[in-house]
Amino acid sequence: MKIMVSACLLGRNCKYNGGNNKNEALLRFLEDHEVIPICPETEGGLKTPRKPAEIVGERVMTRDGDDVTREYKKGAETALERAISEKPDLCILQSRSPSCGVNKIYDGSFTGKLKAGSGITAELLKDKGFKVTDIEDFKG
Repeated sequence: MKIMVSACLLGRNCKYNGGNNKNEALLRFLEDHEVIPICPETEGGLKTPRKPAEIVGERVMTRDGDDVTREYKKGAETALERAISEKPDLCILQSRSPSCGVNKIYDGSFTGKLKAGSGITAELLKDKGFKVTDIEDFKG
């Protein structure tokens, strides 16, 4: 089975704060599968570390008010191109991210509040018919 995975879940230090979201249970599960790592934010041109960003209306904005929508959309398109090329059976993405969040994302107030919704990449992959799951829903 081919599985596309948010690179931060694999231990890659690509989170906005320079860290990762390494998930040992996921790593064990992936041992017998082909893994396709993605980080739409860095692949869209954003540096690590970077300012935290949230979806505010139709835009992706940093806490300081910088519009990074273009980079998020570019990263999502890059992830989609890779998915079309590699044809993963499943995509496992990082929770709450403005790129990869599947079920819930931060509400755009930068207060830690969540709302129902998906990040830019997760939404695009789902719209194109890829099976997408949130790491919080992963049962390896």
